[in-house]
Amino acid sequence: MTTKATPTFRHPLTISPTDIDDMGHVNNAVYLQWVQEAVVRYWQQASPIDAQGRLLWVALKHEISYRMPLFLNDEVEALVTATGTRGSRASFATIFRRGDDLVAEVRSCWCCVDATTRRPRRIADDIARVFLPG
Repeated sequence: MTTKATPTFRHPLTISPTDIDDMGHVNNAVYLQWVQEAVVRYWQQASPIDAQGRLLWVALKHEISYRMPLFLNDEVEALVTATGTRGSRASFATIFRRGDDLVAEVRSCWCCVDATTRRPRRIADDIARVFLPG
């Protein structure tokens, strides 16, 4: 029996001077912006175009573990992996890396929303399979 590995989306990030706080490193709030950006880009890259017009995603919860600071000239990337779906919810793990260093880990939960009604919408099996091949 073979199983497909869950795909991981790699998203390079650029640190701008406005991301730096008074302590000289990337402000913690910037990581939330990066998670939003990375997960949405993953959705845009992996999902069918017609689904992108019908569905939106709203973040419900983020749990961040910071491991080490990032600085202005660091090269960093976000690696996003879907970890599950249930009803209208999808969960993702996002890790931030600077080279081989693990900088931060984020567990997040998102709600799939109908673009027209703005109400939660059950994640169809074909959409779930885009992120969680089985």
